[in-house]
Amino acid sequence: MNKRVYGVIGILSKMSNWNADFTGYPKTTSDGDTFGSDKALKYPMKKMWENQGEKILYIKSMKLSESKGTVSLVPRSLKERYEHLFNVEDLKDCKDSKEVLINLFNALDVKNFGATFAESKNNISITGAVQIGQGFNKYDGTNPEEQQILSPFRDGSKESADSEEAKNSTLGTKIVSNEAHYFYPFTINPMAYNEYKELGVTDGYTQEDYERFKQAALVSATSFATNSKVGCENEFALFVETEKDLYLPNLSEFIRFTKDEKNVIEINCDKLINSLKDRIKNVEIYYNPYTTIIKTNIEGAKKLNIFTQKEV
Repeated sequence: MNKRVYGVIGILSKMSNWNADFTGYPKTTSDGDTFGSDKALKYPMKKMWENQGEKILYIKSMKLSESKGTVSLVPRSLKERYEHLFNVEDLKDCKDSKEVLINLFNALDVKNFGATFAESKNNISITGAVQIGQGFNKYDGTNPEEQQILSPFRDGSKESADSEEAKNSTLGTKIVSNEAHYFYPFTINPMAYNEYKELGVTDGYTQEDYERFKQAALVSATSFATNSKVGCENEFALFVETEKDLYLPNLSEFIRFTKDEKNVIEINCDKLINSLKDRIKNVEIYYNPYTTIIKTNIEGAKKLNIFTQKEV
């Protein structure tokens, strides 16, 4: 792929919890700003690719493990995941680092996001062609909501079934945001793999890789429906394709979100993009036209329905 790509991915979270911290509340900075980590965005992308039959290495998978007559369900280690994914009997017996590198680049998540692989005398670090930053909430009306949930079961661990506690159903808690709008910056640098192309372990980051990333960037959050993620969906994406030696700043800093009769997303990097238009190959803006208005003066930008992916 003979170009760089800069952009922003927007995620709506309505009465759901896009990215919780260890207390169960939506993640916040020390200043109280709500944000989502890059891992929260990458995970539904990886699940979507895995469901499509792609090889995904860095994702939790389970196995049954027997020890002292007891069979337990446990997560695979990285070594076990690699062996399972690539049908390798024992990674320790592999003396060929080139074979390991070829396998790693055959995993679509590694091809996009890179890898740190330090297993069985293989110490490999791959900087991903795709880099995703932290996604900050741009809506100033966000508040956490705590819901009490009644379980249909009593606590069976209580010593006496006659105690008042043991007779009652247990209570749980579900914590969500009333509404939040996260905007993630990303960059794609296909030249990150030039060294590995020279080693003959990959064909580099291709247009096909970019198209698969782009599709996941547009629909993966919407398709990923767990209990806490119902209400999370892709609502916006900006793709700016440039010459391979053009460098742009974090574009999410130029995004402003407000609410009127509809949601309003302002893209305020038009002066920057227009001043470089002779080096910009393509600009695409995907959004939900049923709920959102886009305000921008970027010359030649295509506006597309994020669901139908047809021009609005």
